[in-house]
Amino acid sequence: MKLIAFLRKNSFVLLLIAVFVLSDVLLSLWDPMVTSRRFYKNDFTKTLYHHDWVDHGPVFFGNSAVTGAYIEDQSQSKLVEMGLSYGKLTDLKPILERQLYHVDRELVIGIDVHTMIDSLDTDPTYQWFKPWYQPYVYTYRDYFRDSGAELGCQLYQGFLIQDALKLQACTRFPETVELSKTNPLAYQPRWIDKELYFGQQTDDQLKTKWAEYDQRFGWMTLKDFQGNLDALDWVLAYAKEHNLQVRVIWMPWNKAYELPRYMPALQQAVNDRLAKYNVPVLDLLQGFDKKYFHDLVHLSRQEGAPVFTKEVDAWLLSLAKSSK
Repeated sequence: MKLIAFLRKNSFVLLLIAVFVLSDVLLSLWDPMVTSRRFYKNDFTKTLYHHDWVDHGPVFFGNSAVTGAYIEDQSQSKLVEMGLSYGKLTDLKPILERQLYHVDRELVIGIDVHTMIDSLDTDPTYQWFKPWYQPYVYTYRDYFRDSGAELGCQLYQGFLIQDALKLQACTRFPETVELSKTNPLAYQPRWIDKELYFGQQTDDQLKTKWAEYDQRFGWMTLKDFQGNLDALDWVLAYAKEHNLQVRVIWMPWNKAYELPRYMPALQQAVNDRLAKYNVPVLDLLQGFDKKYFHDLVHLSRQEGAPVFTKEVDAWLLSLAKSSK
């Protein structure tokens, strides 16, 4: 009886909670952060989008250094370029663990000077960061707010007679489409391509960036990479269990500038782990001249990326021949 009385007394509140929960479940099933171009897309979603949503294949995983350096459509290796903005080994582990992507046969991992830094912030919208219990609308609240504001501005402007009366806040969306009678929910699709790196930064820009990197990361020791070293151990064990061929590439650093102080110890720690699993390693860390770089860590798309892609292809081909 007490339970019935409680339900009657709080029926309205309970109904609101039930409506919210049901709405959030339906929203998560729709998953507009992935399926709708109205919303921002992270690099993992962009990878799927550009491969017609196919979620399996041989993979070249890494951060933006991989995105900038590996030209997939010019490569003979046919690896899926899965460079993620600020991607780390602690991202690769949940991708494999949760089966968000099924790697076929070959897993190439590109490691640059930032790939193993535990404290380096990454994109919070990656699918593996959302706890199962956290409401969908809360997890992506900033992006719902952004797209909702755009829609509100579009509708507001569409009903105004004089342009001078437009909301000042709507200047945030200069490319907002005009309100259409046939399609009032039309929108400006969000950018769906990954960031590439063209041209070359000046020496002054590179010196400033080096000083910034050194201040932020130069003092680090192996304990600052432990989370990613543990993730590497997990990935190597997973690959062995699932018969995946793992290859590791040390991604190029602009050798006109001093290598980060932590790199020798970190590279040794990683290579020791790779040696235990007989993982082939291609060390290009200081293998490219300054002329091939856009900045300190990203190869120029015109100069550096084609050379890098050919070198990776030749290396992988030589490994394939030697294994026969």
